[in-house]
Amino acid sequence: MDQSPALSAYRIMWLIVLFDLPVGTKAERRAATRFRLGLQDLGFEMSQFSVYLRFAAGKEKAEALCRQIEALMPKSGKVHVVQITDKQYEMIRTYRGRKREPGPKNPNQLVLF
Repeated sequence: MDQSPALSAYRIMWLIVLFDLPVGTKAERRAATRFRLGLQDLGFEMSQFSVYLRFAAGKEKAEALCRQIEALMPKSGKVHVVQITDKQYEMIRTYRGRKREPGPKNPNQLVLF
């Protein structure tokens, strides 16, 4: 099947945000909660505790999201933002216990032009 360049699995990006934020004080917990809620407002879904995922239509959108994540970051803690292509994303293996689960589903895509 021939894909449009706009839907190329090498152009579609996934962002994986991994973070370890301090939650020892009330202010740190509030900052961590603000960060997580900010990620959700940007369209990220929780994959695991402290691991959030989001689909981006292209590298430019992924870069824009990275800048928005930087603006959300609390003053302390560690945050990693990993960008992978849709082709790499489809190779993720997920296990629950020792059983392998089906691969992650991609969101439905529409091409208007």
